[in-house]
Amino acid sequence: MALDNLSNVLNDEVGELIKEGRAKGKEDIFVGVKKPEGEKGPRYYLKGYGEKEFLRMNSNSYLGVSLDEDIIRAEEEASHEFGVGPGAVRFINGTFKAHRDLEKKLAEFHGYEDGMIFSCAYATMIGVFNSMTSKETIIISDELNHNCIINAIRLSRPKDKKLFKHNNMDELEAQIKDSIGKCRRVLVVTDGVFSMRGDFAPLDIVCQLSQKYDKEFPENIIVMVDDSHGVGACGATGRGSVEVKNTDGVDILIGTLGKAFGVNGGYVVSNEAVTRYLREKAVTYIYSNPITVGESAACIKVLEFLGSDKGLERLNQVKKLTRRFEDGIMSLDLEIIESEHPIVPLMVRDTQKTIDIVDFLKENGILATGLNFPVVPRGDQTIRFQVNGNHTLSDIDYVIEVLRRFKESHSG
Repeated sequence: MALDNLSNVLNDEVGELIKEGRAKGKEDIFVGVKKPEGEKGPRYYLKGYGEKEFLRMNSNSYLGVSLDEDIIRAEEEASHEFGVGPGAVRFINGTFKAHRDLEKKLAEFHGYEDGMIFSCAYATMIGVFNSMTSKETIIISDELNHNCIINAIRLSRPKDKKLFKHNNMDELEAQIKDSIGKCRRVLVVTDGVFSMRGDFAPLDIVCQLSQKYDKEFPENIIVMVDDSHGVGACGATGRGSVEVKNTDGVDILIGTLGKAFGVNGGYVVSNEAVTRYLREKAVTYIYSNPITVGESAACIKVLEFLGSDKGLERLNQVKKLTRRFEDGIMSLDLEIIESEHPIVPLMVRDTQKTIDIVDFLKENGILATGLNFPVVPRGDQTIRFQVNGNHTLSDIDYVIEVLRRFKESHSG
């Protein structure tokens, strides 16, 4: 066959990843779910494990709303009325009212003039970056920004790109000053919450520095934030890292509907001039189908929930569970990065030990994600736990107990 030689090369490359402990491996396949019962939150069934129940501690669905009956009903009713797919891209097919309603509600939620939805947050970042980067643009980026930002910068072909050390505002300021007179436009980009660590960008200082030097650039310094892990997961009302840092001055905010909102898709909010331009220029918007009407209706219902007393209770529950989990892990003399965000990274700092702990957790019915190089830097090998709003105190205490058993069985 024509692929024989290439297949051998590809198999060798995958073999090297496995040998180095960097392979993602086969994906678990979920075949069923057991709704919350008694002191237990949801449990999941995996292919090949029979009736064994698994607690998910690796889900981005921070509010835990994806199994809520009101959300499911909203998606079902919209799908019954309009069908399960949008039919085509929006400039060919037109759009559905639910799409536009969702965009307006997202803009209102964040306090911006307008919004746009994309097929996913990754596509949002690629499309926005490519459109907003001119031949006279310098991009300044945090060194630990998400892979979507890294690839968006590569694809956008700016005049120059600069990195500053993680959350180092002195370096950011130096990079801004070094760009004066060398370009017309600067894009300063950062994650709001860094997905591997759960820590926050100092957005208040980022915006202050950008405003300080804005007049030096004919087409402004534009602050762009990817708050996919922040929105719906933190802040007093779920408005993410911008709310946590009490920040004013983020020009373009990118988020996802597929994490705390529990649905699917990505979005951007900004002023009307930016969104009007992006509808004409962002290729991942123009040439990709939008999310379904059902997904849009479900997300509108999530926004309504988040604005209710029950939504605020859920947010507070996530914070309490996160604090309990962090305290429990630290009581075992294990290292974490503390944060109010429900990402709780257990810093293992060893590839094989990370693999061993993840395997031990799975043997005990707990799903968690081990992060090894190159996903994280060497020496930062981590197990990323994620607390969700449908977890219970019993769930959290069980994970801590399993970690205690691992530590005792591997001491000495």
